[in-house]
Amino acid sequence: MSKPAKKAHTDNHTSSKKDKNESELAHKASSVSGKTGKVFPFTAIVGQDEMKLCLLLNVIDPRIGGVLVMGHRGTGKSTTVRALADVLPMIERAEGDVFNRTVEEVMQEKAQQADTKASRAARKLHAEKIPVPVVDLPLGATEDRVCGTIDIEKALTKGEKAFEAGLLARANRGFLYIDEVNLLDDHLVDVLLDVAASGVNVVEREGISIKHPARFVLVGSGNPEEGELRPQLLDRFGLHARITTITNLAQRVEIVKRRRAFDANPDEFLETWKPEQQALQARIVQAQKLVSKVELPDDLLMLIAELCMNLGIDGHRGELTVSRAASAHAAFFGRTTVTLDDIKAVAVPALRHRLRRDPLETMDAGEKVERELQKILSSMNESVSPV
Repeated sequence: MSKPAKKAHTDNHTSSKKDKNESELAHKASSVSGKTGKVFPFTAIVGQDEMKLCLLLNVIDPRIGGVLVMGHRGTGKSTTVRALADVLPMIERAEGDVFNRTVEEVMQEKAQQADTKASRAARKLHAEKIPVPVVDLPLGATEDRVCGTIDIEKALTKGEKAFEAGLLARANRGFLYIDEVNLLDDHLVDVLLDVAASGVNVVEREGISIKHPARFVLVGSGNPEEGELRPQLLDRFGLHARITTITNLAQRVEIVKRRRAFDANPDEFLETWKPEQQALQARIVQAQKLVSKVELPDDLLMLIAELCMNLGIDGHRGELTVSRAASAHAAFFGRTTVTLDDIKAVAVPALRHRLRRDPLETMDAGEKVERELQKILSSMNESVSPV
């Protein structure tokens, strides 16, 4: 069970209604694509395979810890993240529950309350299927918009805990997406660090406290030229995908063709890609069922640990992330045992952002990870080669 966050978030009830409305409008605007509100299909996105793989691995196993996508402007970062929602399998929640909790979770909470009326109501709950939430966190969002607010007047006059759920509540069991994450205000970074560590959002005001589950996959994107990400937040992302502008001529032409076709007739374009979308969704569902059965051989676990140690990575998040991502990769390809190919596929995005920064280092972090992995593999091959 997740422990409550060490630091409760204080409700800022002084924020204006105008700020709140602007945040809501920003969220709505960033969640749609084009005038029709249709979202470009995930499977129709050309290239950027590393980014797409990192997102899919987190869908298969959310314990990987999220994705940070950094790259040039106009390379499809936001489009890809928002397109992910349409290939995610549906989830079950208690009907109408703003926190997206399961029926079992709601009943368990109500059973602990002395209010017998609430307990009886909980026993009548029904489940409903909803799409996995993919929630945008606008840069201008206030803390109460993110964490939620408590209606103190109602609490004092009627004795009820009137809570208006924020973005963290909506994102529970889903994805929380932050575009231009490297420009996020420091106080919101602190909020996210607390909640990401505990899986619980706590809001306190005037002695009244409300907490709710807030387990989500954190996805951030940004342009490294616009600023660095705080090290504390950087380390919270399980995988780091780095993307650049596509230089392949045929792919660039295909990108424009598909986008023009989508803008001209979104419904027809979506119908064309529907079989691909459904096939990917089915593959994700199978991988989610299989991932818990995937085994990681000891020799490959030793390889992961040696790689992290040789790279000088602090702590043990590196090993855990590589092992989880490799297992999810194996499940995605229908295997129950991790292979060396799985580790090769995930080592760079899992470790590149965990290397110690050296201002004199000219080699790219991803290349450094690849070089060290190849060095270990070469050493292993020499040790088993016949004399």
